[in-house]
Amino acid sequence: MHLLGYLSVALGLTHSVAAHGFLKSVIVNGQSYLAWQVGTDDYVTPEPSRYVRRVKDLGPVPDFTTKDISCNQGGNIPAKLSVPVVPGDKVKLQWDQWGSSHSGPVMNYLADCGGNCQTFKGDTGTPWVKFEQMAYDTTKSPPWGSDFLAKQGASWTVTIPNIKPGEYLLRHEILGLHVAGTRMGAQFYPFCVHLKVAGSGSKTLPSGVGLPGAYNPDDTDGVLVQLWRVNQGQVNYTAPGGPVKTI
Repeated sequence: MHLLGYLSVALGLTHSVAAHGFLKSVIVNGQSYLAWQVGTDDYVTPEPSRYVRRVKDLGPVPDFTTKDISCNQGGNIPAKLSVPVVPGDKVKLQWDQWGSSHSGPVMNYLADCGGNCQTFKGDTGTPWVKFEQMAYDTTKSPPWGSDFLAKQGASWTVTIPNIKPGEYLLRHEILGLHVAGTRMGAQFYPFCVHLKVAGSGSKTLPSGVGLPGAYNPDDTDGVLVQLWRVNQGQVNYTAPGGPVKTI
């Protein structure tokens, strides 16, 4: 291949990855807790201790009807450490990058690990409670959650609700809709953060949804959609995974 050809391929690969990213760290009360560092942690011996379950690469979950949708590709292996929080804490979820070409909602779920997140996968039953999201909101600029995340320096902040003490998974996710007009084209990027909640919260999580299960590839309101039609006001948009629950 000529040099020009090599450069074209390299530029194409760079462009295809540039809009992707991964959750790099979690910041609470000024303290930073590292997530699984894509591209480096797989090659470190001994394996580093992290606060977020490992992911395979920068790409989306290829088949969001499988168990990979629970906590991304990477085997759903529990993280070794948990982020300490109390109700009312603001949790900043910092990505390494995110491009505005992958517009779509940002969704956040909690799951009660039932005492021990080291033995909890969240890939069966209906443990996932959506407690915060931004889908498509024309009162905001930009209106898409993922674009708003990019505008904020590739970060998103959630507040821990008044939940009882225990171990939880915080599932933070971006859904890219740029090729969602094709069936199975929606691109989900979930990450699972281990939390250890202390304090005097008293609430139990309400009923949740199953992941896999909640994302239907034929859902024309939130998954199988043409982004440009939403942007032009031709159709309304409703994020998948059900409504936000009050906790």
